[in-house]
This record gives sequence, C-alpha cells and structure tokens, in this order.
Amino acid sequence: MHVAPFDLHTFSAWARLFVGCLWLVFGLVFKLARAVPRHERIVARILGERVAPVLTRLIGVGEGLVGLWMLSGLFLPWCALLQTVLVVTMNAIELTKARDLLLAPLPMVLGNTVLLALAWYAAF
Repeated sequence: MHVAPFDLHTFSAWARLFVGCLWLVFGLVFKLARAVPRHERIVARILGERVAPVLTRLIGVGEGLVGLWMLSGLFLPWCALLQTVLVVTMNAIELTKARDLLLAPLPMVLGNTVLLALAWYAAF
C-alpha cells in the first residue's frame, strides 16, 4: 500500500492539506450542515425538489470522504483521478442546468482547475 509522506516542509504536503480541507468544508459544512442553502437549490434544479435535501447531504458526505482520502495520503493518483471526474462532471452539469444559481461561473471553473492542479501535484 502506497502512502504519501506528510512533511509540512514540502509544497506537496501543503497542497494535499489544502485540497483535503477544501473537500471537507464544502462537503461537511456547506452541504451536510446546510451552511450554504444555494447548494441544495442547485441539486434541486438538477435532480428534483423532492430528493434534493437527502441527496445534497449524501453528496456532502461523499465530498467529505474525498477530503479524508486526500488527507490520508493513500493511493493519491487514484484520489486525484476521482476528484477530476467528479469536478469536471459537476461543473459541466451545473453550467448547463443551473448556471443562473452559480455565483460566478468562470471563477468557479478557474478555481476548480487550480484545485485539480494541486491535487495532481500532491499525487505525484
């Protein structure tokens, strides 16, 4: 089993810490704890009003698990690949089905590009 070292004297460790914590905040705070209700409105637009409360929380748990995986350092290339698939898929769906609910679509895409670049940097 490959576990990445966590030496805070390296940029890759800080990148891993940043990416992991970002997934935790977006998942557990913004979605699971409902700190940002707009996220649930986006889910409602895409998947339906009736299921949005439950699915938003499940998405939040999933995002939290991605954050924990990143922080664990286990199999980081696979973690970065999963993040890439999730972020690209989420961005594509949100931009086509709920663009009006996004605060800033272009900065979101640019920010997510930076996030993925950091995840891949930490993975290798």
